[in-house]
Amino acid sequence: MEKRDPGSALRLLWGMEAAGTRGPKRGLSLEGIVDAAIAVADAEGYAALSMKRVAEELGRTAMSLYRYVDSKTTLIELMSDRVLGQPPALDPALGWRDGLRRWALAEYELAVRHPWWLEIPMTTPPLGPNNMAWLNAGLTILERTGLPAAVRLRLVMNLTLYVIGRMRLSLELGQADADDDTFESLFATLDPRRFPALLTAAAEGAFEDDEIDWARADFEFGLDRTLDGYEHFVRGLRP
Repeated sequence: MEKRDPGSALRLLWGMEAAGTRGPKRGLSLEGIVDAAIAVADAEGYAALSMKRVAEELGRTAMSLYRYVDSKTTLIELMSDRVLGQPPALDPALGWRDGLRRWALAEYELAVRHPWWLEIPMTTPPLGPNNMAWLNAGLTILERTGLPAAVRLRLVMNLTLYVIGRMRLSLELGQADADDDTFESLFATLDPRRFPALLTAAAEGAFEDDEIDWARADFEFGLDRTLDGYEHFVRGLRP
């Protein structure tokens, strides 16, 4: 069982601890290890991640990695912040709603590129520099509303929970997606007296996905309705 220092990831993320100081260096670097771990996750998924598998990617032994990171958990925290990267650069002339929409879509696109990121268990708040940069960017966008900082923080956190929660559900549903024949067979057995609205929706093509990226369309629909609520909320608080 790995012995983990709970503060190690935070110190490494913020440069408060030099990596690779617990033994002789062997041509490795913390950055290289994190990059290799991301490559494994991108190619093989979150479940494939292990210190052994990352070491194989680097042509090393798992023990050599422990000179740089004390555990797989620490490595995953470093990967999560690294893959997040910097928030999108936004035109200062944008209104707060457009700015926040682009911020949320950038997080969505990150999850599309690296779906394993959504599978990382959230046992502690993410506190790395890139996560802090995204939070700072969201708060900065909402400064244009004139709302108090505490309210702006709640709005940003609620929006990122929408993005992550919606994407996690989409990922899980996609892994067990039923084909069109399954839906058609199910609808054919439903009693129209019991499920009239559902069958009407099916007859009108509501469940068809031809030529439409429904995952993104559904995400953007929910995002826009969330921002409708934000806009109504902001107007209501203004004098």
